[in-house]
Amino acid sequence: MSTPHVVVVMGVAGTGKTTIGPLLATRFDVPYAEADDFHPEANIAKMSAGIPLTDEDRLPWLDAIGAWARGRAGLGGVVSCSALKRSYRDRLRAAAPGVVFVHLTGDRALIEDRMSHREGHFMPTALLDSQFATLQPLGEDEFGVAVDVSGSPEEITEKAATTLAALAEPTL
Repeated sequence: MSTPHVVVVMGVAGTGKTTIGPLLATRFDVPYAEADDFHPEANIAKMSAGIPLTDEDRLPWLDAIGAWARGRAGLGGVVSCSALKRSYRDRLRAAAPGVVFVHLTGDRALIEDRMSHREGHFMPTALLDSQFATLQPLGEDEFGVAVDVSGSPEEITEKAATTLAALAEPTL
């Protein structure tokens, strides 16, 4: 990648989006935005109560993230966003063409273990099964890369940055 892109760090809860996103932003010298900050209070209340969000719940959240990404077009930026379904990523791409996805992937047991050690986060481990059930990995026609989350945050960030650097620009 030779131009500044907006990178969406995606994956199920507990993969490290909030850890890897800022590290990538620092590495690329661009701003970072935390997707959880774009959620309306009603969404946070539902998730805190262990209730999975519906697609309808997610639309204003995805639109807000897409607007942020559109505002960073040509300037670069990194934003975390679960972006579990293809339709969610399509909505983000419609708002901000040219976004690139970094899909953080990993073994369910590792992710559950990491989630159980988090403090101060509203997403309970009870929702992990619904996250995996909803997840649609990046398609071959989607501009992005998958990065395994085993290893330290620095190692994961290095894998992501290296893989992104080797990523060819999409043909539009």
